Amino acid sequence: MNSPVVLAPMAGVTNVAFRTLCRELEQQRTGTVSGLYVCEMITARALVERNEKTLHMTAFGPTEDVRSMQLYAVDPEYTYRAARMIAEENMADHLDLNFGCAVPKITRRGGGAAIPYKRKLFGSIINAAVKGVEGTGIPVTAKFRIGIDDEHRTHLDAGRIAVAEGASAVTLHARTAAQRYSGTADFDAIRELVAHLDGTGVPVLGNGDIFAARDARTMMDATGCHGVVVGRGCLGRPWLFAALGAELRGEPLPAEPTLGEVTRIILRHAELLSDHLGEQHACRDIRKHMGWYMRGFPVGGKARAELTKIASLDDLRAKLAPYEGSVERAHDADAPRGRQGSPAPVHLPDGWLDDPEDGATVLDGGDAFHSGG
Repeated sequence: MNSPVVLAPMAGVTNVAFRTLCRELEQQRTGTVSGLYVCEMITARALVERNEKTLHMTAFGPTEDVRSMQLYAVDPEYTYRAARMIAEENMADHLDLNFGCAVPKITRRGGGAAIPYKRKLFGSIINAAVKGVEGTGIPVTAKFRIGIDDEHRTHLDAGRIAVAEGASAVTLHARTAAQRYSGTADFDAIRELVAHLDGTGVPVLGNGDIFAARDARTMMDATGCHGVVVGRGCLGRPWLFAALGAELRGEPLPAEPTLGEVTRIILRHAELLSDHLGEQHACRDIRKHMGWYMRGFPVGGKARAELTKIASLDDLRAKLAPYEGSVERAHDADAPRGRQGSPAPVHLPDGWLDDPEDGATVLDGGDAFHSGG
């Protein structure tokens, strides 16, 4: 990478169409592609069992020269088998492990953000992935949160264990699982982790509240982290990565697109989705992006509602046509977007907090979710 910017995996968003669009816009706006664009979360067990939907989600585009895949796993056996499959079948060039998901259906079965509390289990999963890709040069990285809640903070132990088990980099989403997406990212926690891993040669990336190019610079300057991972900030703004890369390279920032330019970006997104999913499914999928794309633009409520009902690409073109010549730019484009919500207790399996050194996993379905979330 020429700039330390990574697209965070987001269920239902970071499929091959969105990643391709981000790369195209970065190339068009800055003349280079420097970011790392990670696919939706892939469930290890579903991959090993060759679930049709999961295999379709592992598709990468012809322009993706670094194929980055995130794996969700809850036990070492399926982690190893999935990593070995990825390596032997040349499915990816980089493997990230998800230990940050705070969705109740995940944590209540001992997955996602629940795992780092179980130090032995956490280390075993990372070790299994590293062994699975051994000899291939595929780097394994790990993403985790500060901890389950303020009383159970694990980020320093998680960083130390990840390094010991062979992780090439770690990402800290600087919130606890209990915070979910509420509040603000804790720069102190990122700074602590950077200091904790100083001298190991393993980079620390920061995640949380990157909504504008200046936010990346602020986080890196304040914490000493080596890069940023961007999630919600790019919803409806796939051009954000061009600005982030330019900012961190010290180059002039590309201008925010006009409404007319955004209509063309939406059409391109829908066309790429159609290539990946078929037109009917693509038109259903693009609907959820409309509110994000149109945020801050002078588009009335009736038109916005119509854009969430499109039935075909021709229908989409017709509904966007009145705006294709607009030179309006979004107001407050850099404001926070996406999920926020409120803090909530983390749902965990019975007795999960009793022994942090317990290496057991929950095998009653904790690894049986569909990929992507």
